[in-house]
Amino acid sequence: MTSPIIITGVGKRIGYALAKHFLAQGLSVIGTYRSHYPSIDELKTLGATLYPCDFYDDIQVQSLIDELAKLPQIRAIIHNASDWLPDPVLTGNEPAKSATFAPSEVLQRMMQVHVSVPYQLNLALEAPLRAGADGNIGASDIIHITDYVAEKGSQKHIAYAASKAALHNMTLSFAAKLAPEVKVNSIAPAMILFNAEDNAAYQQKTLAKALLPKEAGNEEIIDLVQYLLNSRYVTGRCHNVDGGRQLKSSALMIKSKLFRTSARGLG
Repeated sequence: MTSPIIITGVGKRIGYALAKHFLAQGLSVIGTYRSHYPSIDELKTLGATLYPCDFYDDIQVQSLIDELAKLPQIRAIIHNASDWLPDPVLTGNEPAKSATFAPSEVLQRMMQVHVSVPYQLNLALEAPLRAGADGNIGASDIIHITDYVAEKGSQKHIAYAASKAALHNMTLSFAAKLAPEVKVNSIAPAMILFNAEDNAAYQQKTLAKALLPKEAGNEEIIDLVQYLLNSRYVTGRCHNVDGGRQLKSSALMIKSKLFRTSARGLG
């Protein structure tokens, strides 16, 4: 059996697509999930080893760590599990909204799933990750799935954005700590897949934010993950998958400034 690839959050979207991709290659996949979807049964049928684990439950997290620490070798860990809680009070002139969690709870939960659990797993699984490299430089991997907003920020999801920024910062620290056997990189997606409930107006507005106005699809992330696994010289970097959003934003700002300058000149 090959050294396994561990993927957190395999129930849907990117995690599910990555798991199927590696299973189709005949690789050993270990996945975690919080909620049981039909996809979980499918992945089990395809040969994946799956662990139910609520990352908000410290006892369940520790049980998962204890189980994974028994592995003699690990090829890669892909930290994909995520949650997306809005801030309890919206910014600007928007009214306060009823919230399930207090502000301190929102921040704690975002840090728990995006920072604390990856931190604990990376530390606990250092030995099998190094062993998985079999003495070769850069032959094992940790990949953190962050987010476009880690650099940009978010007015309505401040805690979420901050936790994803912290996850990328851990990329830098673990890349230095685990070299030379283990490479550590971040992938920062913007919009990859629309949800079924996203209406046409929302889709059009979202696509307009990028220089490349299209729904990227899971293949963009799969191809980038595969590139990072194949590389033996790329570590400690953030790889943005955002369709050029930062350039679109910059271009709009420049046009706005030019328009204001021109308008003042005409006056």
